[in-house]
Amino acid sequence: MGLVTSWHKQPHMQNQLKIFTWHIHGSYLFYLSQGNYDIYIPTKPEKTEGYYGRGETFPFGANVIEIPAEEVKDHSFDCIVYQTNNNYLTDQYEILSEEQRKLPRIYIEHDPPRQHPTDTKHVVDDPEVTLVHVTHFNRLMWDSNNTPTRVIEHGVTDSGVVYKGDLDKGIVVINNLPARGRLLGYDIFMNVRKHVPLDLVGMGTGDLGLGEVLHPQLPEFQSRYRFFFNPIRYTSLGLAICEAMMMGIPVVGLATTELSAVIENGVSGFIHTDVDYLVEKMKLLIREPQLALEIGNNGRKVAMQRFNIQRFANDWEQLFSEVTNRQVPEALITAS
Repeated sequence: MGLVTSWHKQPHMQNQLKIFTWHIHGSYLFYLSQGNYDIYIPTKPEKTEGYYGRGETFPFGANVIEIPAEEVKDHSFDCIVYQTNNNYLTDQYEILSEEQRKLPRIYIEHDPPRQHPTDTKHVVDDPEVTLVHVTHFNRLMWDSNNTPTRVIEHGVTDSGVVYKGDLDKGIVVINNLPARGRLLGYDIFMNVRKHVPLDLVGMGTGDLGLGEVLHPQLPEFQSRYRFFFNPIRYTSLGLAICEAMMMGIPVVGLATTELSAVIENGVSGFIHTDVDYLVEKMKLLIREPQLALEIGNNGRKVAMQRFNIQRFANDWEQLFSEVTNRQVPEALITAS
């Protein structure tokens, strides 16, 4: 099934802002590309991290443009967007010219700090760079040094797929869960599946799961599951959660990181730090499909207001306009 969106991306147009970044998170890049600007991404034949090109997974529009890495220096851009430490510390010096490295710059921080939850200093310490956190939790926890910060919460397209919930089981969507251990809740998943029927999908799921379901096919695939379970202990708010909520699938997850500020427990989903409590709520959703439908509908209302793609695109268009005009309002500068 192809991806159907409730808001259609504008076609490639002349005189749009030219944004250079690396292909790091495919789904995030797809949603970022829904704005009115052109995104240029570098490619290498060996397809190392950040140099994959457009790939075949996501239905990118004409405004996502590949450039061979060795030719990047020959192009003109309006803004450089970093997304990893490697982009910032290494990649920019390998493929950008000195002039390009002086362009308006943004760093998207996708994750909370790993070394220490509150005392980790961000790799960027530069008042000329805008550090964009994807959740308020991330900005709260990072020591962002002297770098001005902004939060742009996720936005996801409406797949147009209607929640059915006719399977008496839950779905978990995590890539490489066995290899990612406690952080992503591997042990929690293994424990919960002893008590509640769960299916795991994603790359690298091994014998535990059903394998990868490509992003465009995922909405239809997961629409039949009674609920979506997120066992992750410590991460940013996953796009998969936003996508499930947008579809009206009731979400059950740990009341940690940003999720505790997204779901109202018992109203738009179930959240708690007590896994036994969550198991009981999953059993309740399996017993009462009408309750699951009601909670899923409430979650969808939250997603449509908070995570709609138009708001997300508008936020990015505004920020790109601000930084390329070299006007950074005082409101952007937040004490770290």
